[in-house]
Amino acid sequence: MLKHLHTLSGHQNPIYALASAEDPTRFYSAGNDKGVVEWSLTDMAFVKIIVPVQSSVYALHRYNNLLFIAQRSGLILVFDLKQQKTLATLSHHQKGVFDLKTIAHKDELISTGEDGIVAIWSLKDFSLLYHFPVIPNTVRVIAVSTDEQQIAIGAKDGIIRIYRTEDYSLVNELQEHTLPITALQYAPNGDYLISGSRDAQLKVWSLPEYTLINSIPAHMFSIYAIVFHPSLPYFATCSQDKSIKLWSSTDFKLYKILSIEKGTEGHFHSINKMIWSQDGRQLISTGDDRQVMVWDVTA
Repeated sequence: MLKHLHTLSGHQNPIYALASAEDPTRFYSAGNDKGVVEWSLTDMAFVKIIVPVQSSVYALHRYNNLLFIAQRSGLILVFDLKQQKTLATLSHHQKGVFDLKTIAHKDELISTGEDGIVAIWSLKDFSLLYHFPVIPNTVRVIAVSTDEQQIAIGAKDGIIRIYRTEDYSLVNELQEHTLPITALQYAPNGDYLISGSRDAQLKVWSLPEYTLINSIPAHMFSIYAIVFHPSLPYFATCSQDKSIKLWSSTDFKLYKILSIEKGTEGHFHSINKMIWSQDGRQLISTGDDRQVMVWDVTA
């Protein structure tokens, strides 16, 4: 179901972030280099560095023609992809920013990171609207429910906290993981939330009650990303154990393992991030080995 198509080289340091472009044949990557890179899926080639950065990039998030660039310094750059210029620099976090998401119906950007604070920003004028502490240390990941009514926040203490987006009030705490939460994703059909952790477990929480319905010993080490295919009933996970796994999104059956240790093409270091191409024809993965790998979806 996934076959290695191409490996893109050029980054000189570990890569932490990927984002799709408005053009479905392009995407962006960034990490411990000094710039955000644009790539072509048509030519399987480097296109250009779209914007220089002053510190490592931990997260990229595209919303329409805006690319938000979260850095180790705590700054978030707002880059206009059409005008090809930086519109704003968002400054509130005192430490690295690890994740960014948007709440489209509220015109809001959410950021969080190493300082344990969640910040809410206006997408209209990029002003800071609200902020609140989650824990005294790292918050790693944010997931937005399909209807945008709730967000899930995954923290270093192993707890997943659920907040209403209406007023950002806390409505639930999920405490089944034994180590920090490193990946979260709501299912596209809105039926469940799936979480991954440094404990190498995937846990499935049915909605709306967030009842734990499945625990899967999915990987050997930390799970760093969970990505649902845009149209087909499966999702992929990647891990510090250097493997990518493809799962059914209906019965959680394991379909495929991509790993050098299993005799396939694969990364030779921790895999930090994955995205699907917008048309769902490719899976893109990257990590500490400085490689961007493109995988073709086959029947």
